[in-house]
Amino acid sequence: MDLLHSNGVLIIQHLQKDYRSYQDFLNFMSQVGDPRNIFLIYFPLWFQLNQVVGTKMIWVAVIGDWFNLIFKWILFGHRPYWWVQETMLYPNQSSPCLEQFPITCETGPGSPSGHAMGSSCVWYVMVTAALSYTVRWKDESAITLHRLTWSFLWSVFWIIQISVCVSRVFIATHFPHQVILGVIGGMLVAEAFEHTPAIQTASLKTYIKTNLFLFIFALGFYLLLKLIDVDLLWSVPKAKKWCANPDWINIDTTPFAGLVRNLGALFGLGLGINSEMFIMSCKGTNGYKMSFRLLCIAASLVTLQLFDFIKLPTHTEYLFYVLSFCKSAAIPLTVVALIPYCIHLLMRPTEKKLN
Repeated sequence: MDLLHSNGVLIIQHLQKDYRSYQDFLNFMSQVGDPRNIFLIYFPLWFQLNQVVGTKMIWVAVIGDWFNLIFKWILFGHRPYWWVQETMLYPNQSSPCLEQFPITCETGPGSPSGHAMGSSCVWYVMVTAALSYTVRWKDESAITLHRLTWSFLWSVFWIIQISVCVSRVFIATHFPHQVILGVIGGMLVAEAFEHTPAIQTASLKTYIKTNLFLFIFALGFYLLLKLIDVDLLWSVPKAKKWCANPDWINIDTTPFAGLVRNLGALFGLGLGINSEMFIMSCKGTNGYKMSFRLLCIAASLVTLQLFDFIKLPTHTEYLFYVLSFCKSAAIPLTVVALIPYCIHLLMRPTEKKLN
């Protein structure tokens, strides 16, 4: 691994030295790959356009991030910004100087990359969903258009994935092999859900059972290894020790914070999609109107941006996890049930006047 890590450091140094002028773009692409954007941007857009795709997106994001957590705990992947400080590979304190940024100091293990995995899985879902509309075209000109669309969309997919991967390496939070593993893992999870139609008809009971299984397995795995003196939170002290600025350390990047956030999102989706508000609004006559869908998208995006401004207290870790679960559950519940129902009620008086 030392050879892999040392070569990775050389690549990071090359990027930080020769691509300094692209720093703003690369920082932006790192933000684009943030898994939280799945819930705040991609999901509200897609759910109102196609509920099947929106539902699949949440499942893929949650299960993908859960697998990411488990593999991080198994692989014990170092992050570049602390590895260069602790490795014995460089003699006489001649360790390479890697620049850090405000988004560098993530506290979890580094392999595989969560940003790369989240980005690849959600964009895989979006690309395959868009192509499913063109694959049914039969005449010759339409087939040619489908092939052009296929080439264009997959080109966009790979441009975004490569940009996200390069950005994560540039800011010294991942080694190159970690982002490659993340992209492959995300695509495999997304492809698996292409063949899992049962999630579209899952009851609230199924959502709760899935949540309990994911939580109990992760917590049990953590406690089991702790019994044999394996600390799965070993990366947190390293991040705190070697981060250039203590203010860049964020509790939201710890392993359990991601787990709680995802479980909350899945529970909120199950609660919303099995609610009377969802059935009355999205499954009623308004659900088929484009004006209703566009209003839901606009209202959802604005509301979720306001949600994002809510900063949770971090002085008590357990309180932070509870509030994080509630906030994450509120996001899909708002998109799926609350906003559509409110718009449905507002449109109903208008329909009565027209009649």
